[in-house]
Amino acid sequence: MEITPLFWVGFNAFVLAMLLLDLLVLNRKAHVVKMREALGWSTFWIALSLSFNYLVYHWMGPQAGMEFLTGYLIEKSLSVDNLFVFLLIFSYFKVPAQYQHKILFWGIIGALVLRAVFILAGAALLAKFHFLLYVLGAFLVYTGVKMATSGGQPDIDPDSNPVVKFLSRHLPITNQLHGGKFFVRQNGTLFATPLLVVLVMVETTDVVFAADSIPAILAVSRDTFIVYTSNVFALLGLRALYFALEGLMRLFHYLHYGLSLILIFIGAKLLFSEVFHVSMGLSLGVVGGLLLLSVVASLIWPKKEEEIIQP
Repeated sequence: MEITPLFWVGFNAFVLAMLLLDLLVLNRKAHVVKMREALGWSTFWIALSLSFNYLVYHWMGPQAGMEFLTGYLIEKSLSVDNLFVFLLIFSYFKVPAQYQHKILFWGIIGALVLRAVFILAGAALLAKFHFLLYVLGAFLVYTGVKMATSGGQPDIDPDSNPVVKFLSRHLPITNQLHGGKFFVRQNGTLFATPLLVVLVMVETTDVVFAADSIPAILAVSRDTFIVYTSNVFALLGLRALYFALEGLMRLFHYLHYGLSLILIFIGAKLLFSEVFHVSMGLSLGVVGGLLLLSVVASLIWPKKEEEIIQP
């Protein structure tokens, strides 16, 4: 099936409609997202993603269907690791629970735009310069090794964030929240609130995450539509997943090892693509198996209470 411009327009119109439904109807008022609500929405987004996966399988064939599912699993699993960083950011800035959804919403809007740019640029470069496949493979192996040896404990330091530094130099920032506002005018002067600083931290952190996830998915599929849609569906369910896993994320302390092995596997697959052919079915099995093993290992060998880092 050929993906026509009209299909692209229709898909993006659907995504925009879902985002407007979320912002203007379902979450018009700031509130604390409870576990039951978060689980319900997580189930909805996963079901919607798998339904779209079925349509891809039916319209574009089994190969495309497996590529979408593999890309979706990779992005979804990497996002779980990302959510832990968001939890640390919210804790560091003491963001009230009722405003976290709003920050994640606008953070995901920005992420969707940035990911689209990264995907289009990456796909165009890979199509023009074949040798970049090996550069990409080496980068993924390096990233996987670095993730495994880092201990999975990110540092949260707003003072070293160049975007936050730029913001603080060019815009006065209040030292207290003003409801859910990002800007407030006082005595005729426009001030940014701490919520805007948190949003900037979330957005710039996502740029770093995209440096891992976009190359990983481009290594699975060169089809721009598959890469883009699998990213979009993983991001759309990110907010609900955050609130559903907020109390459980610290339990998955072996997840970053599973993710590092996935990145190393995909990178090696690219580096040795001229020697060994790894089918998409086997790739999907390896990705799913490593994720399952890392989650099961986290549950069987939980962290000792004193080892759990409190944000």
